[in-house]
Formats: sequence, C-alpha cells, structure tokens
Amino acid sequence: MRYCNRCVMPDTRPGIKFDQNGICFPCLNSERRKFIDWGKRLGELKSLCDKYRGSNGNYYDCVIAVSGGKDSHYQVYMMKEVMNMNPLLVSVDNLSWTKTGRDNFFNIRDAFRCDCISLNLSPDTARKLCRKSFEKFGSPNWYWDRAVYVYPIRMAINMGIPLIIYGENIDYEYGGGQTEETPSALEQINNNVAKSYDWSVWLEDGEITMKDLNSCVYPSDEEIIKAKLEPVYLSYFVHWDGYNNYEISRKYGFKSLNDTGEWNREGYIEDYDQIDAIGYLVHPWLKYPKYGHARATDVSCYWLRNGRITREEAVKLVAEHDSKLDRKVLEDFLFFTGYTEDEFWKIVEKFYNPEIFRKEEGKWVLKEPVYEGLGKLNG
Repeated sequence: MRYCNRCVMPDTRPGIKFDQNGICFPCLNSERRKFIDWGKRLGELKSLCDKYRGSNGNYYDCVIAVSGGKDSHYQVYMMKEVMNMNPLLVSVDNLSWTKTGRDNFFNIRDAFRCDCISLNLSPDTARKLCRKSFEKFGSPNWYWDRAVYVYPIRMAINMGIPLIIYGENIDYEYGGGQTEETPSALEQINNNVAKSYDWSVWLEDGEITMKDLNSCVYPSDEEIIKAKLEPVYLSYFVHWDGYNNYEISRKYGFKSLNDTGEWNREGYIEDYDQIDAIGYLVHPWLKYPKYGHARATDVSCYWLRNGRITREEAVKLVAEHDSKLDRKVLEDFLFFTGYTEDEFWKIVEKFYNPEIFRKEEGKWVLKEPVYEGLGKLNG
C-alpha cells in the first residue's frame, strides 16, 4: 500500500489518483480551493436560483435530496434561508434508525418549514438485495444507495421540478473516477457508490424480478432531457466543509450522538456523521478488509485537509480506530439480514485482500499500515 504524503489515504481506494509527488487528488483539490473566488461562485448560485425561483408560481422550485443529517440541514439552510427558494425535500427511508437520526429527520422539516416525500423500500426486497450484494460484492447497502441517487431524479421528473440540489461530488471531494470539478450532477449516477451492475446479477436465482427493482432504475437520457433537469452539486458553489456544515446545522436543531447521549460508536472518531442508521454502517466498515481503510481514515483525511489535525495525529487516530466494527452495528445488521455471526464472518473472510493483508495467528493484519510507515512515506 502507498499512502498520500499529505493525508493518510491509501492508493487502494477505488479510483483514487496520486500526482508525481505522491499527493492524492482530494488533497490537491483541497489546495486548489484556496484560490477559488467563492464570492463569484456564490453569485453563480444566486443566478441559478434566480432562474428557477418562483418559476412554478407558489409551487416548489427545487428538489433537495436529504437524509436528515448535518449536510442535509446545511443544504436546506442554503437553499431556503440564504437563497429564498421553496424546496421539496426527497428522501429514502432507513430500515433501521437511531433515535437521534429519526429526530434529526423530523427536525429538518420543522426547522426550515419544508415538505418532504419519503420512499419506504420493501423490507423483503431490501433484505434479499442486501444479502446478495453483501455476498457477491461486499457492498450490502447498494440497494439503498442506488435508490438515494435514483428517487430524487424520478420525483423531479414526475412533479415537474427541473432544479435538483445535491451536496458534494463524492468522487471529486474524496477520491474516485470522476475527477473533474463541475456544477452539474448529471453524471453522479456513475460514481463509486451508485454504480450499476448487470441486472442479471440480481435476477439469476428468481428471487428478485425487475418489478422489484423500480427504485434502482435510473431515468433514461431521453427522459432527463425532456424534463429539462438541472441537477447540481452545492459543493461547487460554496466551500464544502463537513465540520462547518455540522456547526451551522446545530444552530437549526441538529443533534449529534454526543448531544443525545445515545451511542458511543467504536471505529468512529466523531459523533455527527453517518448517525442516522445502525446496521447500515457495516457497509463503510467493509472498506477495511477490501481496501485497508475505513471511516477513521476518511474523517481523519477530511480534518487534515481542513487544518484541524496534523498528519501525525491522523495516523494515531487511524491506528486506534480504523479496523473496529462496532458491536451494535453488527448485531443490528445480523437482525435485519438473518445471518448468524459465524455466517457473517465467513462471508467477510473472502473479502480480505491478501495483497495488503497477511494472517497472523488466525487474524488478518495489514502488511503496511500507515502508522508503521510514516517515516518512510515522508522521506
């Protein structure tokens, strides 16, 4: 494994690129932001909103894809309070909520006086697809994540609302195949989270039919063009900083897990991100056996790029937290999917990457953890 010389992200992250100096593209992009005229970008957002504000009379003039998290609060704050738009919030329901997450979801509608439409996925279909995508790809959340990208677009078409607001371009911000900075979110369905698989993967055993997959079928180019859709990333127009989003969201009633005292999660170094669901968090943890890093690496990199911690501090956080799977997360996942714990670990076993892990006394251990190679990496 090779690690970025500025942050602690390894080159095993799918689609990530490094420059000739061993610096990852997300770090380079973070540096470029220092030279962006954010006043000009905000002016571009105002012009975009002027184009759509009131274009449907008193009807909704934009769609915002939300979960109820800190970034969702920030998106609605920007569009409703700053840009004076009349948004319709669109979400995909969790099948397992934290109480804090549920309260935050209710709060976003109340605090900003917004209507919200939620898609409630079939639990039976979700369970079957969760098991299939876990066993085949080590990606149990594919069904939910795909629906999160598809449903707001579908609702925008159905309800005649062309402007759709998303948060950040995850590939550009954090590393992935889409490295171009652009306001348009038309291509985000092709990012590393929402990518398509051949439909036959889900249909081959006859448990699932195409009728079960409506929430995953993205509109055609012809449908999108006919509806004159304009999906955009808010992160293009404003300096995107998850911690700043968190601080603003708290002013409008958002609560962290620490605020409510609900849960102290293992494997996490903060208490305000991805706090809506429980068993869902198996999915981000599975990056560890597959790619050698998980959420502690992700968040350490965010903080490092925004100057909140040093690289040495990030390395220590990764060493202490990154490999841990929270017990509550595991138990909730097992309850929903119906696996025994032995069955779960047997499936996980096949996703450990032998190129970056070795087995010692029956346990998988990273061959080149960042906390052992710090001197070499900076040399």
